[in-house]
Amino acid sequence: MSQPAISIILPAYNAEKYIALTISSLLNQTFTSFELLVVDDGSTDNTVTIIKQFTDSRIILMENGQNLGLIKTLNKAALLSKGKYIARMDADDIALPGRLQLQSQFLDTNAGVAAVAGWVNFIDEAGEDKGIWSLDRNTNSATAIKKALVKENCIAHPSVMIRTEVLQQYLYNLKQQHIEDYDLWLRLCAEGLAIEKVQQPVLLYRVHAASVTGTKLKQRNFFFKHFNCKRKFIGARLASFKINSFVCRVFLSMCMDLMMGFGKVIKNTFKN
Repeated sequence: MSQPAISIILPAYNAEKYIALTISSLLNQTFTSFELLVVDDGSTDNTVTIIKQFTDSRIILMENGQNLGLIKTLNKAALLSKGKYIARMDADDIALPGRLQLQSQFLDTNAGVAAVAGWVNFIDEAGEDKGIWSLDRNTNSATAIKKALVKENCIAHPSVMIRTEVLQQYLYNLKQQHIEDYDLWLRLCAEGLAIEKVQQPVLLYRVHAASVTGTKLKQRNFFFKHFNCKRKFIGARLASFKINSFVCRVFLSMCMDLMMGFGKVIKNTFKN
């Protein structure tokens, strides 16, 4: 295969239920110059067997051998990517047919943009429509995205396409488990790098009992989760003497997260 324009990073762990649909949605893209890096993270089900049933030469299967976790898997694939751009994908989502073409064209014509996200439509385990994410639809410019990121994440991680050189430089932070994408967006914004969003759906985002969206984040006080993410982000900026107005705004938001988190704890205590 000639040098691909796009590298698609697809981590998979015990993904036998949806992985075939996910891969098929990528192979059916209108844009065809890509490599699909499927990284199995030590699955114990039939994930690898299903992946091997696909014979498309653009698929590159890598097996970790043991479960390394999402962040190490993402960084491994990012460093091996050969495309000009990297597209993120999760093993239970469905890419809409024009996604790669739409986002790659956007980056081609906007040299000052580091990454471009897109709208997502939520679906359930059966693939039924579950609506949209309002914050996603209301943050469409680099300015609006940066403003929102001070408070919360307004970008669906698997909807993102990013310049390979940018991701290989910054990578994901191993200390930001389950919120590694938000930390990356904060770091890019702090460095003055622009994140944009195409105002079209690019992905069917599946929410189900086994997903991070459906479990780990919802089981916790989300204000504390944001607080800890921002605390680590700010600590790293302080350690490298990189403080600017954006970092200061994130700090103020972090303090608010802490207060709101304790407020939620008190409210739940009295409720029970």
